[in-house]
Amino acid sequence: MKATGIVRRVDELGRIVLPIEMRRTLDIAEKDALEIYVEGSSVILKKYKPSCIFCDSARDITVFKGKNVCPKCLKELKSL
Repeated sequence: MKATGIVRRVDELGRIVLPIEMRRTLDIAEKDALEIYVEGSSVILKKYKPSCIFCDSARDITVFKGKNVCPKCLKELKSL
């Protein structure tokens, strides 16, 4: 992990503010979704990119019955 030297306090509603410089660098815009991971005692934020539930591909995702599926896996499902 790369240290940034930036420290932010958690407010009374549990929120933190990501500095504009960091959001610009990571291409995080207003209303973008972030995934939250926990690794040991670390909290990791990652920009959310929908991916296929079967193969983890993020290209041309289709939502099928509430699940993200890529064209290749969708074709395989149809052939079953």
